[in-house]
Amino acid sequence: MSRTTTPTRRHVLQTAAAGAAVLATGCAVPSKDTRPRVVVVGGGWGGLGAVRTLLASGGAQVTLLEPNDAFMSCPLSAHFIAGHQPASDFQRSYQRVDQLGARRLRERAMEIDRARREVVTPTQRIPYDFLIIATGVDYMEETIEGYAQARDRLPVGFRAFEQMAVRQQVDEFLAKGGNFVISAPKPPYRCPPAPYERAFLIAEQMKQRGTKGKILLLDANPNPMPMPIARPILNGMKSLYAAQIEYMPETEIRSVDMGKRHLRTSAGDVPFDHANLVLPMRAPALVRQAGLGERWAAIKLPSFQSQADDRIYVVGDSQGSPLPKSGHVAFGSGRQVAEDILDRVAGKTQATPAGPVDLPVGICWANVTHKEAININVASSVVPGQPPQLRFTVDPEHNARSGAAANSWGEGMWKAMLG
Repeated sequence: MSRTTTPTRRHVLQTAAAGAAVLATGCAVPSKDTRPRVVVVGGGWGGLGAVRTLLASGGAQVTLLEPNDAFMSCPLSAHFIAGHQPASDFQRSYQRVDQLGARRLRERAMEIDRARREVVTPTQRIPYDFLIIATGVDYMEETIEGYAQARDRLPVGFRAFEQMAVRQQVDEFLAKGGNFVISAPKPPYRCPPAPYERAFLIAEQMKQRGTKGKILLLDANPNPMPMPIARPILNGMKSLYAAQIEYMPETEIRSVDMGKRHLRTSAGDVPFDHANLVLPMRAPALVRQAGLGERWAAIKLPSFQSQADDRIYVVGDSQGSPLPKSGHVAFGSGRQVAEDILDRVAGKTQATPAGPVDLPVGICWANVTHKEAININVASSVVPGQPPQLRFTVDPEHNARSGAAANSWGEGMWKAMLG
């Protein structure tokens, strides 16, 4: 198959809108289709892993609820945020999903009625036989006093299309200089290497453009997280960006005052000119409304079924297991639960495993320069009823081989989801 040509943002949005216009009316369409109804909430990495697997089998009616009219990848988008690549490199249309037969609705799931097995949107109630929740993350704004009042000027950028606002902050910093604060919260949160990667790629631009100032990297942890990546991350700071990045470990942000451009932290007061505060995270409110968990959805491994309802599966970053909150794990878990649903529909019974069961592999990349990265692989397994065991394999230092591999991985994953 030929390599997919990267569309412009305008093309992405136009084709997505055209492909989904008929599906977004909110009108129920009578159907004689007797296949089981699977509703997937969220068109990101986890949701698309499930949707593509279900569509390939033809064994289910698939409805995808996704309020955005196009896809934008969070993995690798730090290259856009730092000004190295255009946004269009990380965007794709949902047109292929539409062509394969998914019923795609540009609506937000507001409520799950578990008793009636229905997902409630602003315009309709959508019945399901099986439900896959892949809603990503929400931000815990209440953890930083004053943040809610300043959110429009302090975008986090860990959800699709929010990267645009962070890019504006970075462009202003690179043009004017000063102190740019980037924070890293305590895990769990989406893509733990991301705050360090953002700092690296912005620092690279500082060096290239001669920007006067400093990146203050405020880390709530004693070392970069997760621990297996700490040494190569710290080595990258020291060897490449000692003049650009000031690393401040064990520094938790307590409050922000945008008027004074001032942060109160556990390590004292920090003045700033620009900031990208990465907040602590949790599953969206839909999970709590449905009684599926508190901060994160409570699931059973290896199935990813909700502990509260065996017809509901939770994949990606909303689920509350110790697995990495990464795009690759989300995609793999989406594929796995789709296969489990198809087996259930076909009447196949799963034998209780006698020993450890492999879980979706995590493949992640932390770019230290635009062309050099650290590869992070996480293999995990679980004995049902016990905590999963994680095994990390990490590059000892950043290198060009991993930088090129990260780009190839991204293209391959986007093609698997939307090509």
